[in-house]
Amino acid sequence: MLRTIKPRNARSKRALEAREPKEVEDARTAIFVRGTHAGEVVQNAMKELMALKRPHAISFSKKNDVRPFEDVSSLEFWAQKNDASMFVVGQSNKKRPNGLVITRTFDGRVLDMCELGVDGFVSMTAFKTPKSTPGHKPMMHFASELFDTHPRYVQLKSLLMDLFNGEVVESVCVAGLEHVISVTVGPSLGTGAGQDDPKQLPKVHVRTYTVKLEPSGTRVPRVALTEMGPCLDLSLRRWQEADPEMWKAAMRRPKLKKQDVEKGLGKRKKNVEVDEMGDVRGRVHVAKQDLDKLQTRKMKGLKSGVDGESEDEEEQRRKRTRR
Repeated sequence: MLRTIKPRNARSKRALEAREPKEVEDARTAIFVRGTHAGEVVQNAMKELMALKRPHAISFSKKNDVRPFEDVSSLEFWAQKNDASMFVVGQSNKKRPNGLVITRTFDGRVLDMCELGVDGFVSMTAFKTPKSTPGHKPMMHFASELFDTHPRYVQLKSLLMDLFNGEVVESVCVAGLEHVISVTVGPSLGTGAGQDDPKQLPKVHVRTYTVKLEPSGTRVPRVALTEMGPCLDLSLRRWQEADPEMWKAAMRRPKLKKQDVEKGLGKRKKNVEVDEMGDVRGRVHVAKQDLDKLQTRKMKGLKSGVDGESEDEEEQRRKRTRR
């Protein structure tokens, strides 16, 4: 465990404040760790994934004796030292060749992890097509019902979203959408297939495409996709679920400010809603009114009298008549 450091100057104080929890977290930093035995396929796959993750990626090029499913002390130490929350560990052995372990941490501790086997790999260099600009936020596409129903694929989807998701933005520039990461799986499982048997789970196919906007004659441009690589065919292996208490703490949201609650972002207020345009609309309920007792504006032209006379003129005429 790292000892608590008291800041000595303003620079170190700002560095420590940058690591504190925030309402809107920064982009996750991922560390790519090379194991003691990592084959050429695993190393090339990690380089390609790190190229998609840049600039929020750190590479450990030296060999490290780390086994995530047996001892997580090294990962937790690196997470606190480098302020990183994601790990991609490459390891290859006779029993599990060409393995990638994606690990996610929370508050400096390992939250969950999933091991993938690289069954097929095609590098970016094999595609003579334009590449996306490093640092741009990708679009993610998951094409299978298993990503919403099967627990193994739900976890994998969550890990990939956290791995490639960049900073939280309020608006999106269409010209900045340069590439798409498409993740698909095979057909759905049969009724007799087990949920935890890796041999019965369909493979996961990861493809990356560049986006080109072409004129279509309308305001909405025509979108053309060109494959740029890398291409990965992955198989699910071991996995570790998150602790329920730690998962509950990780999913906890901070209390919103009063202005955000009034805008309808927090706890829903009665008869107040936000429409599709972001405008706050309220509904006021009024009791039934008696229109007979409604007080209206008094006008001389509307008052009753004889032959169009007003009440004052009628009263004066009556006084003259009595005399």
